[in-house]
Amino acid sequence: MTKIRARAIGLLCLMALSLGATPILAQPAPSAADAANYPSRIVRLIVPFPPGGPADVIARFVGQKLTEDWGQTVVIENRPGGNTAIAAQQVARAAPDGYTLLIPMDTTMVLNPLLMPNLPYDPLKDLIPITMLTKNMSLVVTRMAGPKSIQDLIAQAKARPGKMNMGAGTITSRLGAILFAKTAGIDVQLIPFKGSAEIGQAVLAGTVDFALDSTGTALPLVQGGQYRALAKYTNQPLPLFPGVPSLSEAAGLPSLDESSTWIALAAPAGTPRPIVDKIQRAVAKIYADRPTMQKLEKAGITPIGSTPDELTAFIRSETARWSQVLKENSHLLRLEE
Repeated sequence: MTKIRARAIGLLCLMALSLGATPILAQPAPSAADAANYPSRIVRLIVPFPPGGPADVIARFVGQKLTEDWGQTVVIENRPGGNTAIAAQQVARAAPDGYTLLIPMDTTMVLNPLLMPNLPYDPLKDLIPITMLTKNMSLVVTRMAGPKSIQDLIAQAKARPGKMNMGAGTITSRLGAILFAKTAGIDVQLIPFKGSAEIGQAVLAGTVDFALDSTGTALPLVQGGQYRALAKYTNQPLPLFPGVPSLSEAAGLPSLDESSTWIALAAPAGTPRPIVDKIQRAVAKIYADRPTMQKLEKAGITPIGSTPDELTAFIRSETARWSQVLKENSHLLRLEE
């Protein structure tokens, strides 16, 4: 049976308790004129991570393009901490006028409510999804001396039950790794890492036999001949990895659809729909420019947009999906001191 040392899960609970569950105060709604004239002043994008990460990169890219399109400055404010809950709470409490927006990710909108007691915000009650911005798909990777294919990996794991290690960083990636191991019927030990830098070091050093890593961080290692990408954890095409098969196809496990971290755009609850739609259309316009999108893709970022309703439905489906995985595998998430 797959095992996990998930000390990070316990830390999420402690962070939630420290944040407290302060009620979100209602804010006056903007008038119709405010919506028609939006934006008429500076717009703030609140990023729940330090500068330099994927969320910050996509926020600055989109923010610059919106500044050019609107003729109003869009500024980036980094508010890391609380497993993204600090930034989410700040935006949830902001005036619902479209001038304070959040760059949430799957952790913010799906996993925090499942894992953190006393969460100081409700993703779909205190926030309005506007659009998806990007999905960072997972790859199953190994060092060049490792397994040559997914089938080879599965065969080795079955021949050595309990002896192989797999690495993963984000909670979503860890759940995806658990789901893969369980579906494939292999007994491996999941080693959790804080991020892709640690994963890369562990894979290259042989500390783990294989890992789930994001396309963006794996790209230079694959191109440099240090990583072998065995499969992509999605059935969607990835232009930068044209020869990499989908995990469901390569492993013969059709139920394994997708495991990805994703980044989106959201506003405080009560923001008028005309403002929400205006922001969504502006992002869709940016994403319609193919040369601009190719710049992101070359950097390992897959730009994916959506309507507000599509994103809301996706969040609900992901919540149901990972809730079920957690329920079925709660015994694998035992805490260690």
